[in-house]
Amino acid sequence: MKAGWTITHDPFPLKWFKRNLSIDLGAEQLIAAEQKERKIAVEVKSFIGDSIILDLEKALGQYILYHKILQKNEPERELYLAIPVVPFEKLFEEDKFDELLLEDEDIKIIIFNPKIEEIVKWIP
Repeated sequence: MKAGWTITHDPFPLKWFKRNLSIDLGAEQLIAAEQKERKIAVEVKSFIGDSIILDLEKALGQYILYHKILQKNEPERELYLAIPVVPFEKLFEEDKFDELLLEDEDIKIIIFNPKIEEIVKWIP
């Protein structure tokens, strides 16, 4: 909300045939210059498990599944994976997972600071 988004769903319902899934948040923002809404869904991950790599694997699996379902059900809505700044720095900068996961712009990421509840960076 601090970044100018309106939370429309908490959680965002996601249906695939008989399965009811959910993404953590759905949000919209009015783009004044174009007078249209930009819609996103955000899957927020904490990365507090026993293994940061297992947390990354689970987050990526969820992202891929939710992204594919959104493409079918609501293609105008963009999916973002929200990652706290410290795990992001460890995985994507120190461990160089950015070279594997971000070079093709297949994954959209929000880096956030959980202590002050603010977005640090959007990728892409």
